Amino acid sequence: MLARLAHGPGLVREGRGRLSSSLGLGRVGGDTRCPDWAAWRGFGVLTEIDVRATLRDRLGEEMEDYLILGACNPPLAHRALQTDRHIGLLLPCNVVVRSDGGETVVEALDPQVMVSVSGQPELAPVAEEATRRLGAALHTLRS
Repeated sequence: MLARLAHGPGLVREGRGRLSSSLGLGRVGGDTRCPDWAAWRGFGVLTEIDVRATLRDRLGEEMEDYLILGACNPPLAHRALQTDRHIGLLLPCNVVVRSDGGETVVEALDPQVMVSVSGQPELAPVAEEATRRLGAALHTLRS
């Protein structure tokens, strides 16, 4: 069973290393992908992968709307890399925007994974700040 801890209205910390929020936006795409990246507390999108289009075009397979965004907060990334150069394997933070029934779900990798995978407790303050910022951003998307 997943441990789900409340992290603000509509936002949960999943026990499997993710933060999640359900939005009442309907279909993913167009103006509803991630409504206002300025609200993402210093995170910007470096990459965007349209998984649905890729699987349709390359494999002829259909699935629900599904985007993978590579989000980065440069000051936090710099702090993490100063602590452990190998941490780049976990950067940027992946954010998934996907359809689930009639809603859009936005999920982000919980930055605490960075601490547990690396075994570097010195990364905890960076992960805590990233978690706080991502949580606030996901909460803002619901507003």
